[in-house]
Amino acid sequence: MSEENTTTQAIPVEEGSNKKKAEPSQWTKFLRNILAWLKRTVRIHEDTDYEATVSTITSAITFKGTNVWILFFAIIVASVGLNVNSTAVIIGAMLISPLMGPIMGIGLAVGTTDNELLRVSLKNLMIMVIISLLASTAYFFLSPLGDAQSELLARTRPTIFDVLIAFFGGAAGIVATSRKSQPFTVISGVAIATALMPPLCTAGYGLATVQFKYFFGAFYLFFINSFFIALSTFLIIKYLRFPQKKYLDPSRAKLVKRSITIFSIIVIIPSVIIALHVVQETSFHASANKFINEVQEMPYFEHVQLVSYKKEYNMKDQTIVLSVVGKEITPEEITILESLLHKQYGLENATLVIRQTDNLYNTENENELLEKILERKDAQLMESQRRIDELEKELAKNETNNQLSQHIAKELAVQYPSITSISIVKMVYTDTKSLKKDTIPTLFIDSKQSLSSEQKQNLLKWMRVRLDEPKLVIK
Repeated sequence: MSEENTTTQAIPVEEGSNKKKAEPSQWTKFLRNILAWLKRTVRIHEDTDYEATVSTITSAITFKGTNVWILFFAIIVASVGLNVNSTAVIIGAMLISPLMGPIMGIGLAVGTTDNELLRVSLKNLMIMVIISLLASTAYFFLSPLGDAQSELLARTRPTIFDVLIAFFGGAAGIVATSRKSQPFTVISGVAIATALMPPLCTAGYGLATVQFKYFFGAFYLFFINSFFIALSTFLIIKYLRFPQKKYLDPSRAKLVKRSITIFSIIVIIPSVIIALHVVQETSFHASANKFINEVQEMPYFEHVQLVSYKKEYNMKDQTIVLSVVGKEITPEEITILESLLHKQYGLENATLVIRQTDNLYNTENENELLEKILERKDAQLMESQRRIDELEKELAKNETNNQLSQHIAKELAVQYPSITSISIVKMVYTDTKSLKKDTIPTLFIDSKQSLSSEQKQNLLKWMRVRLDEPKLVIK
């Protein structure tokens, strides 16, 4: 019987293989819990109703029958509101306007690569815009009120705030529309906030009165609002992962995607340029207003009265025109002011023009200038009179306090003969720990003999009641 030799092969054991994995620290666990809570809180995918959203937006795109009449009536209502400067009427018109449908349809179409929906949305939006312009132009042409009110003027100069309102308002609109239970209040609020109708009505006013600066400015604002509503809709649609439109023919699907991509690029590039232009213009006006407000406090304006100002902005250069009367500002001082404008206020491309007395009275606006001077003087006189009235009230109050102090001194002389004089002062006390300040009436006493603790306590109670000052203290 042969003996078998068995060979035992050693298997290497990795060092530390039997050790347990290191437990995450308490700080790591806390951060993970916070992130998990945030994810659960902001997640909106579960409540998304894809089919109902597409159906709602698609039905709102359709422009015939009822929508035509609603749009026409809404435009007339908004035009009347703008004409009579009524904010409430304008808000009512925005609530019933169907303009949001095609714009959200464009965002939905691009987000789901639906070429047919994009075509229908663009066509209906164009028709809606044409009808809106025709209706508002007809109204303002026939209206006896031809002056531009503040509500009209506010719709001609887009700012960065209009961009933010349109973008976040559109985002709120598509999120609300995509919910299984659509909150009507949110959708109504979006219709008011994004303000699509007033710019179109203002553009109609520009056409009716042949003032094309109103037309182009208002239409420019409408385009910005529309684009950023569509952009926010597109982004939310992509975030919620809406199903893409499928085409049986692969070559057609590729063509559709390419067409939508080219369309998006064509629209986005000028819109980004426009947005940057709006940001720059808003920044210019903010800095210019700051300069105009602060320049009046500078030494060069000590004997000068600023009558009016004008700000002109375009991409290449900007101009700030100050119309002043009073002591002449020398060319050297104007150079210093312009240097401050460039360096301290960040308006490197701005030109400062100061129109002084001689130039002002040769203009056609002499009456307007004099009127503004008188208005400013009236304002200064009113402010001076207000300060005089306050000082007179303070003097009368002090006189009353002096009389009261005399009566109290007489009463104290009877009750406490040892007291020789008193003084009541309102003093500011500061807590050394909390640093809180409090103004407390304080009674200072000079006495021939020291008052006992009981006498001081009784005196304190009596003085608090006598003066109606519950916080009064005695020193």
